[in-house]
Amino acid sequence: MQKITTFLWFDTQAEEAAKFYTSIFKNSRITSTSHYGDAGPGPKGSVMTIGFELEGQNFMALNGGPNYKFTPAISLVIDCKTQDEVDYFWEKLTADGGEEVQCGWVTDKYGLSWQVIPEGFLDCIMGDDEAGSQRAMQAMFEMKKLDLDALRKAYAGA
Repeated sequence: MQKITTFLWFDTQAEEAAKFYTSIFKNSRITSTSHYGDAGPGPKGSVMTIGFELEGQNFMALNGGPNYKFTPAISLVIDCKTQDEVDYFWEKLTADGGEEVQCGWVTDKYGLSWQVIPEGFLDCIMGDDEAGSQRAMQAMFEMKKLDLDALRKAYAGA
């Protein structure tokens, strides 16, 4: 059992969002759904919560009304093995109203922030070569979607 579960508050799109996220991540599934009853506050029979897994991580989504919105103060990080994987997640998360932000960050159509990070990224911005790390950091600041080859070239001074 996972000790900590990420709980996401939506206005009315919890089920739609859970289906969207589970369609993007290959090792994913809906695990549970509960509905509002007579006591509300949502309409009787509408989805109250929906549990889902993404790559083995548990999430719970709530249709809690318009009281709260997501901010970039909290984001989910996707560790990618290849640039192709970065490109895949970037395309999926920016679809249908998602927004490219900067430095590998994207906000999906529900307002949830994600960081799409290629393997090797930290080696570029936190490497032993201080000048190389600064060059890679500067290159990153000029990117929206991270390009690992360009970051490596910047680190190497090429």
